Amino acid sequence: MKIQEEIEFTTADAIVKELVQAGVEAAFGIVSIHNMPIYDAILREGSIKLICSRGESGAVNMADGYARATGKLGVVITSTGTGAGNAAGSLVEAWAAGVPLLHLTGEVASSYLGTGKGYIHECKDQLSMMSGACKNAVRLRNPDQTAAVVRKAIQEALTAPTGPVTLEIPIDYQSVIIEDLSLEGLRTSTSETNSMPIIPELAVQKMLGASRPVIWAGGGVISANASQELQKLAEILGAAVITSQSGKGSIPENHEQCIGHFAAYETTKEFLRNADILISVGVRFRGNETSNWKVPVPQEHIAIDADWQAINRNYKATLGLVGDAKDMLAAIIQKLEEHSVHAEPSYLQEVLSLRNEVRTQLRETLGPYEQFVDGMREILPNDTILVRDVTVQANVWGSRLFEIYEPRTSIHASGGGIGQGLPTAIGAQMGCQDKTVVLMAGDGGFMVNVGEMVTAAEENLPVIIVLFDDSGYGVLRNIQTAAYGRQVAVDLLSPDFVKLAESMHFDAVRIGSGDEFISELKKAKERRKPSMIVVDMEAVGPMAKPFGGPPGAAEAFKPKKL
Repeated sequence: MKIQEEIEFTTADAIVKELVQAGVEAAFGIVSIHNMPIYDAILREGSIKLICSRGESGAVNMADGYARATGKLGVVITSTGTGAGNAAGSLVEAWAAGVPLLHLTGEVASSYLGTGKGYIHECKDQLSMMSGACKNAVRLRNPDQTAAVVRKAIQEALTAPTGPVTLEIPIDYQSVIIEDLSLEGLRTSTSETNSMPIIPELAVQKMLGASRPVIWAGGGVISANASQELQKLAEILGAAVITSQSGKGSIPENHEQCIGHFAAYETTKEFLRNADILISVGVRFRGNETSNWKVPVPQEHIAIDADWQAINRNYKATLGLVGDAKDMLAAIIQKLEEHSVHAEPSYLQEVLSLRNEVRTQLRETLGPYEQFVDGMREILPNDTILVRDVTVQANVWGSRLFEIYEPRTSIHASGGGIGQGLPTAIGAQMGCQDKTVVLMAGDGGFMVNVGEMVTAAEENLPVIIVLFDDSGYGVLRNIQTAAYGRQVAVDLLSPDFVKLAESMHFDAVRIGSGDEFISELKKAKERRKPSMIVVDMEAVGPMAKPFGGPPGAAEAFKPKKL
């Protein structure tokens, strides 16, 4: 509701006007003496929903989850100095995942910048701190330029390679009276016939000549809304499709050509050694997903990416195509359809066999948790958004065996930091309130942002938390045991999570078997209220094969000579 009041137009109003112009519907954060004018301007304008987190770190994660689930710009508002510092770690995660996010933070009054006088919330060099955590960081230096600076920051966040951009506004500038500027950018019209990218004939011929093609799909496919084009290309070529974690959902994971997130498996590596072309689309080729770049790729590699610097960053390409993935794939498909292309049945059967084999290998390690993954996929809707914190069960089967059928329904910590799952799930649920959102978390990481449970309850968000409680850091336990034969600093005292959740207005229950889990998950899905299922991992029992971390992790920590 807009508040009708005669008031002078200020820098804060110009900021909000630009947010509204950009289509922003929600903003996350914590009010502070260094951002109050912005909060008041949002209140008076009336169209942006404010979600009040309990910490700046969580607020950034919420904006991040909102952006990933909706495809819209995430917006977070924090305080200065310590508040901005609290946000930094989560901004690193947004940077690692390439999430378009605008971080608005205050700064000390302009006359005190860099003086070291001890102005409240002063930081020695906040702009450099934010620059290190983000795609870019800028400071408003002239209140009369507010509209232009905000507009440019939003555009930069949304321009490939997308990422978080911090905008600092000194507190004294936020309430400066300025002209209500009408800012318009001129657009040049492009005819439909000229808008399609020109694909080199060499690329088309390389694809046509391949008999064992592989596509590696990354988060860039989802960012570009290119999932339909990717699936069509795979079907035309008869290609196997490997996905990164970020690329899960770029092709339905029940598709017979979808190998999925199994690149580092030995059988997949052997398959890649025999491939004759790789077409990578929007893939970063992260170290933890490629056994630190030991996964082999074919000598013939066509790399498609919106980022010029992504080409040859981790794997050499014989041909790089730089541009929007959706446009690129559509143009390639158009070119291929001018030829007679037939997928080789024997190769498709080999792809299907590999798909089944890697899943069977993984299932054999799960023990009692096989019932969990099957129960989740059977009970939860196809468009469920699965958010995964860094924990054993999420790493082992949540990221591989729980099938993802649609883009933007799989979210994980790209940077590998623990504890960000809860606020990320809250942001995703805030952006997609008609969907089911499920968080997989471990007890160690969950405590990092546990206070944000109240934020979920305050907004009455029906997020479902599945908390795997083994009273410690399970992944590190296994790596330490394998590397040293002993453990240190990995055992934790767990609170009574059920009582904790109930005190934060969640419905909660502790279970000790697969049957109990399935029963309680059904109830949680149906009640559409904030819910937590605490999995007593000691009662459930161990996996058939302990998870020792990413391939080679234990070996890397053993004493060695350089």
